[in-house]
Amino acid sequence: DVLAGSTKAQPKWQRIVSRSDAVTSFSYFNDTLYLVTHKGAPRSQVLALDLNAPQLAAAVVVVPASERVVIRVAAAAEALYIETRDGNIKRLFKRAYEAAAVAVEVPLPVEGSFALGDSESGASAADPRLPGVLIDLESWTRARQVFVVAADGAVSNTGMQPAGRFDAPADVEATEVKVPSHDGALVPMSIIHRKGVRLDGSNPTLLYGYASYGITEEPFFSPSRLAWLDAGGVFAVANPRGSSVYGNDWYLGGFQATKPNTWKDFIACAEFLIAQKYTNPAKLGISGGSAGGILVGRAMTERPDLFAAVIPSVGALDTLRGETTANGVPNIPEFGSVMTAAGFKALQAMSTYDHVKPGVAYPAVMLTHGVNDPRVDVWQSTKTAARLKAATSSGKPVLMRLDFDAGHGIGNTKKQQLAERADNFAFLLWQMGVAGYQP
Repeated sequence: DVLAGSTKAQPKWQRIVSRSDAVTSFSYFNDTLYLVTHKGAPRSQVLALDLNAPQLAAAVVVVPASERVVIRVAAAAEALYIETRDGNIKRLFKRAYEAAAVAVEVPLPVEGSFALGDSESGASAADPRLPGVLIDLESWTRARQVFVVAADGAVSNTGMQPAGRFDAPADVEATEVKVPSHDGALVPMSIIHRKGVRLDGSNPTLLYGYASYGITEEPFFSPSRLAWLDAGGVFAVANPRGSSVYGNDWYLGGFQATKPNTWKDFIACAEFLIAQKYTNPAKLGISGGSAGGILVGRAMTERPDLFAAVIPSVGALDTLRGETTANGVPNIPEFGSVMTAAGFKALQAMSTYDHVKPGVAYPAVMLTHGVNDPRVDVWQSTKTAARLKAATSSGKPVLMRLDFDAGHGIGNTKKQQLAERADNFAFLLWQMGVAGYQP
């Protein structure tokens, strides 16, 4: 009990791990602490540490590193549950607490994504006093629903989130591929399309990516994406280097001096979609927002011949000047600083604005931005638009879509989000020559 004026000794805190130990998730059961770390294991492993003698050097590996990336752990009464990533798809494993136990996969009814916890709130999908785990599971083709995984491995839908009329369209499927990049690295890409899609190169196709800060694009269901499919479209999502889809090394492979791998991986994915006859350059568009502006902007300036249309949204397009903005300094750890020779060189390579060349036939471009953006200043889009308009020889439009009641997009209303998405789709279909969207 805590009493006013108590003379009881204060608890003595003991450091167990530090930042250099690269611990990204933890859970505990009785006197054992389970730690996910990528130190010495780029795709992460799980350590078990006795809290009665909490010296990290004495921790033992209970889930060794493998081809799959370990994301999180959650301790239930009967086993430790392990969230892993296999390309763009999540896999669930469980490991009994006995010393000789090994992790075994728990088959799930949907191939997609889920989370065993929330890193910001600290909430866990499991309770060490109770058996099993509760997960929210969704995919590219099915909306999120809540499932319970029982101790015996049985998985059942709780019914807590009933399926809506359009939440699981039977005629939509996702194809998972791994695309060889310029140096042989295999880039995971998800391709969402109607069943029976014709591979004749005629499909309007939108390729999306982000690939910065180690953020990975995970499967999620979007009702508005169905509008694109209804127009005959194919929707692809890539996880180039700069994401952490394959762990920490994959992230560092698209970081500062290695950032060119990010857009080169993206270009390889675009070439794959063309080579496999999903589409052709006259019907291929790309989009990306914020730091994803680096990805799409540099893909466009490096290979303008590959794309019909490009949509950078609130894009970081002038990385050489970005450091001078209010949000510039916090981004130095991710992208580098112009105050060092190495940083300047890396930022110059990333800058779309500095790679726009006069007389080049650039694709059609629509730059979208919230005028009140506190993260990426709106001038990054406006000055890039002006330079593109002056430089391009293609005669294709360079447009600005400015929202004076918006910022970086995070607080946008549903109405604003849907209006922007509708404009994006209409612009792409117009530039791809799709009937019904022409002037």
